[in-house]
Amino acid sequence: MRDQWLRLPPLARALLPGLIVAAVSAVAFLELMDVVVEQDEFVPWDEPLIAWFADHRVAWLTTVMTVITTVFGPIVLPILVAVGAGFWRWRSGSWRDPALLVGAMIVSTVITQVAKMAIGRARPSEEVQAVPGLETSFSFPSGHTTGAATLVLVTGYLLWRGERSRHVLWWWALASVVVIGIVGLTRMYLGYHFLTDVAAGACVGLFTLGLVVTVDRLMDLKRGLPPGAQPA
Repeated sequence: MRDQWLRLPPLARALLPGLIVAAVSAVAFLELMDVVVEQDEFVPWDEPLIAWFADHRVAWLTTVMTVITTVFGPIVLPILVAVGAGFWRWRSGSWRDPALLVGAMIVSTVITQVAKMAIGRARPSEEVQAVPGLETSFSFPSGHTTGAATLVLVTGYLLWRGERSRHVLWWWALASVVVIGIVGLTRMYLGYHFLTDVAAGACVGLFTLGLVVTVDRLMDLKRGLPPGAQPA
């Protein structure tokens, strides 16, 4: 298998990993979009799940969930990413990785906003929202989950690709699942998003990762480096 991979042209080896990730996540997103539009398959789970969370809220957990969802919201998260990217640039002496991260956050946000307007799915009923009327944009996909997924997936990839350590890879995968899962849970617990919204947001983050991998490897190829190499 490895020999067959090495026989491929350099451009194909550079493009395929990222394009495969992007394609798989795009198909998953489109499937979710279809079941939302058609009100089919597991969409009937959406309302009962939100109602269950609303019936089982407790004050201290609601406070914790609100803090988490605020951190990954459209005001705090961009500030954190900007500060983090600036610090990354200062520590590394290079703009490449910070720019890829910031670009990924912008791209995933644009995709999410376009999808929201195109689908036009209403939010869950105000009766199940922790703060009724707080969220006024469309529901599908979840912007908070998209932001969290993009942040942890892209940052993890950029940190991992320098070492190619299996240990780092496993920790990256675990951290990604935990962070994305927790942020998605906060959105459902607080009654602002359905399960399908959250799952779609994770797909957008994964799609954006595929784009970053593709661009990153093409940049290496253009510089005459092995695709995915750590930039100097």
